[in-house]
Amino acid sequence: MSSLIPWKKKGALEHPVASLRDEMNRLFDSFWSGEFLPEKFPFARAFPSVDVTETEDAVVVRAEVPGLEAKDVDLSIVGDVLTISGEKKEEEKEEKEKNYTHREVRYGSFSRSLQLPASVDVENVQAECKKGVLTVTLPKTEKEKARKIAVKGDSPEKK
Repeated sequence: MSSLIPWKKKGALEHPVASLRDEMNRLFDSFWSGEFLPEKFPFARAFPSVDVTETEDAVVVRAEVPGLEAKDVDLSIVGDVLTISGEKKEEEKEEKEKNYTHREVRYGSFSRSLQLPASVDVENVQAECKKGVLTVTLPKTEKEKARKIAVKGDSPEKK
């Protein structure tokens, strides 16, 4: 969002409709950029929620996937982007007498893509799903691992 203010000629009168138009443009710009959406709106949050940590040897992605099992989740890596996708299916029970007054549990397919902070060895990626938490361990490629480099300098002269 830009903090620049449009320049207007001194003494120029602005039409009220133009002022309304500018305010509406600002409102829509802030809405679509995400600044307008409070965290409490369910659709404002990405699913699944993730934590990405980086160690010397690997990138670890932990994703909350409550109610899902390993067979319900798909992972793919293209370049430096990890995509987590799957589908949460609603239990099919015939309960005609149930009337919901409030419903927050989501069902359906989902997909979340994350740009990885380092190049990873795709052939050695490991993934595990336990108790609704998906843990993906992505080992770094050799060129990404930190190496200790010896620093050479002048040796002290003997007198």
